[in-house]
Amino acid sequence: MLWIELGILLLCIVVGARRGGIALGTVSGLGLVFFMVVLGLPPGSPPAVVLGMILAVITALSMMEAAGGMNYLVATAEGLLRRNPRRITFLAPFVSYLLIFAAGTQHVIYSLLPVIAEVSTRAGVRPERPLSMSVIAAQHGLVASPVSAVTVALLAALTPLGVSLGQILMVTLPATLIGVAAGILSVAWKGRELSQEPGFENAVAQSGRGGEEKDTASPDTGTRGRGPCLTFLIAVVVVVLFGLFPELRPTYSTLVDGVTTDTPVDMGRVIMIVMLAAAGVITLLFKADPALAVKGKLMQGGLVAIISILGVSWLGSSFFTANEATIVGAISSLVASYPWVFALGLFVLSILLFSQAATVVILLPVGVAMGMPPHLLLGVYPAVNGNFFLPTYGTVLAAVSFDQTGTTHIGRYLLNHSFMLPGLVTTFCATLAALVLAWLLL
Repeated sequence: MLWIELGILLLCIVVGARRGGIALGTVSGLGLVFFMVVLGLPPGSPPAVVLGMILAVITALSMMEAAGGMNYLVATAEGLLRRNPRRITFLAPFVSYLLIFAAGTQHVIYSLLPVIAEVSTRAGVRPERPLSMSVIAAQHGLVASPVSAVTVALLAALTPLGVSLGQILMVTLPATLIGVAAGILSVAWKGRELSQEPGFENAVAQSGRGGEEKDTASPDTGTRGRGPCLTFLIAVVVVVLFGLFPELRPTYSTLVDGVTTDTPVDMGRVIMIVMLAAAGVITLLFKADPALAVKGKLMQGGLVAIISILGVSWLGSSFFTANEATIVGAISSLVASYPWVFALGLFVLSILLFSQAATVVILLPVGVAMGMPPHLLLGVYPAVNGNFFLPTYGTVLAAVSFDQTGTTHIGRYLLNHSFMLPGLVTTFCATLAALVLAWLLL
């Protein structure tokens, strides 16, 4: 029966991922009904705290977007790239990393990819190098961001084990930066120089070489966008400080068995409160339009993530609750001897789900139930970046389409695409660095 249930779980994941959008959540709902009604499995439970934190962060981001803050953030990154065109292979991935790290969502990179393609072409740099690595760097910036959905999911899983947000950042931030640096070196001299590529002159002409540089910045990226952007970034800093220094968190009194105890607010509630407050400040001080925020790309993308995580994590919870003893008994000894098996599981499931957050929500509780030590769970965390493996992810396809020179490609055999080498190198090095750092710090 276990294998039938596992097959249904995987079928729902594959079908939902192929349909895209919220289908991962809705198809998982069908699987959940089948589990309960036909197979008699327990219903499990959705990750309410994780969903609440994601919704609060998306609300703050959406208000910032409506007030022009996201345009300002992207325009600042764009200006930095345009001022250093010859260094774009080394600069663009780190700019992409920092942009996603600050924003907590990969959606903003879509505005930066055409700039990277244009600037590199005009500078005579093979666009495949900065484009491919920027996509990979964005994924690692996401898993390091303190306000991303995947970090929120990781924090919710590791908090019961005594792991704080500060400890997570002390591991993930340097580890992913090490991985990105290694990935850049893997593509820095990849392929022929752009001047040797067929159609080089036509591509340069299309990018506007010899003319004035294009100004793609929005008219509201000046003072109007600076305030909302700064407000959101201050909120991020506040969240990080509360994570690094738990004594800064507010406390409240609880009465248990006649004894009054002062309890600090947990990090899940801290993130929700700070982000909702930041959204309120942006709404009132910078006159962000709430209706525009609801219609924005970030809110739409956030709702897709919430619905997907709700469905697939609930389905996974039902399956794991019914088979916990069997699963833990079968693989705990294997994972204890070979931790890379769990890392491989994170990598493979992220390929199927196209979502780091959903992958963490499903697999991290399994690792906790198996008794894996916190330093191993945190150490293998960067392996969740398998989105690039199949060239069907949104940022991968966007990078290919923006490269007018054709150097950024998918390849005849599907897997021999431009993102495979930097993706594997970056993810492997980041995971290895995280394992070492987590072992030293936890």
